[in-house]
Amino acid sequence: MILLNESRTRHRRLGVAAAAAGLLAALLTAGPAVATPDPGDGPAASKGVSRGTEAEVRTAIADGEIPGQDEIVHSANIEHLVNVPKDALPGTNSDLAFQGRYAFAGNYDGFRIFDISNPKAPKTIAQVLCPGSQNDISVSGNLLFLSTDSSRSDSSCNSTTQPVTEKSSWEGMKVFDISDKRNPKYVAAVETACGSHTHTLVPERRDVYLYVSSYSPNAAYPDCQPPHDGISVIKVPRNAPEQAAVVNFPVLFPGEGPDGGGNPGAPTNPGVSKTTGCHDITVLPDKDLAAGACMGDGILFSIKDPEHPKVIDRVQDNVNFAFWHSATFNQKANKVVFTDELGGGGAATCNAAIGPNRGADGIYDIVGKGDKRKLVFRSYYKIPRYQADTENCVAHNGSLIPVKGKDLMVQAWYQGGVSVWDFTDSSKPREIAWFERGPLSTTTMQTGGAWSAYYYNGYIYSNDIVKGFDVLKLSDKRTDPARKVRLGELNVQTQPDYFD
Repeated sequence: MILLNESRTRHRRLGVAAAAAGLLAALLTAGPAVATPDPGDGPAASKGVSRGTEAEVRTAIADGEIPGQDEIVHSANIEHLVNVPKDALPGTNSDLAFQGRYAFAGNYDGFRIFDISNPKAPKTIAQVLCPGSQNDISVSGNLLFLSTDSSRSDSSCNSTTQPVTEKSSWEGMKVFDISDKRNPKYVAAVETACGSHTHTLVPERRDVYLYVSSYSPNAAYPDCQPPHDGISVIKVPRNAPEQAAVVNFPVLFPGEGPDGGGNPGAPTNPGVSKTTGCHDITVLPDKDLAAGACMGDGILFSIKDPEHPKVIDRVQDNVNFAFWHSATFNQKANKVVFTDELGGGGAATCNAAIGPNRGADGIYDIVGKGDKRKLVFRSYYKIPRYQADTENCVAHNGSLIPVKGKDLMVQAWYQGGVSVWDFTDSSKPREIAWFERGPLSTTTMQTGGAWSAYYYNGYIYSNDIVKGFDVLKLSDKRTDPARKVRLGELNVQTQPDYFD
């Protein structure tokens, strides 16, 4: 396979690397606030950069070391089929879920439903205005679930922003009936402590359990009090979703003191987030197993009893990880890929100054059996293409590409684009395909790029924060067998057994 513009993927101007050195120092020495994950509730603000950085970016583009502004480049084995721009919902595009011929795309202003019967020409069939920040999204049967992680005046879709210090403010989970995809109906809301940054489905026959991840408590927040060292578990009866309610708040990080027993962060561990909850959880229902990315900690836990998850093992990386962001199992459930969201998704961390290990994926083997299983670190993976110092770039949401005997993954990297990589050998991960756009700006730091990139029924679907919904076709003998795997539903954080 020949990579387009391969010469620029590893050779960057020394001036650009030097300009990034100040950012590296800031990321390494600053406290946990640096690692605030994901863009905020409002439109992403542009940040000015130095004139020297502007000049270096322009020179790097002119020399072909990075793509031009908004230019699309990719490896020879990827085809960009279509881009569907934003429409009625102008906010930040976020996560994706799939069911049958439909794709569900979260947006900070609500969600959008696409008919993807023809992946080359997706059709919008519904756009629901329901502001709430994140709007992390998932589907199960006739139900759609939406996370709200900003302080609102009430639980309705007509709510307005309201200070988190007010007791009447609301954050949590919303439930919609999507039996009619063209006319979703809002049927229930459940308030959760500290809101819902993300959530994960644990589907049962009669009920759906939601593991709600949230964090950053404060004594001044009536509904988000410290210690906040666990997750909210919501039970949703399929036949009566209006009865959805919190049934447990399991403590995952027991310990004495106001913040529980998770990673203490700075000053003990400079540049590492203090653990005050989880950011994202991925479950393997058929294996009764889950992996949690929890700010300063990565955890492995049993979900044999879905209302009472039990921690099996916990790991930290206080050298190269700033914020444990998400987790992905391989098909055999003997590996977990954890992502680190260095700089909160709003910084330029894919450059020579930051290097290959910070802001990377961490690959861990799972060794042992039962409750004695342990997470053992093997290696890091980071995209091998340097990005401009005006591009936010760091590991973000991805999914497996189901090929028997191989561990293959597609992953979003914000303005670093979409990467397809092989971690069959845990110690020697390597990229096999990629897609990206040039920087949104050569003069300011603007938040954008691929938030999620997931493989579903033969195609890669990506939700770009700014540009909209992208569909990619991957043609490679290493990944082509995955086209035979067809799913009726996919929520990536509820990993299926692809070959059952």
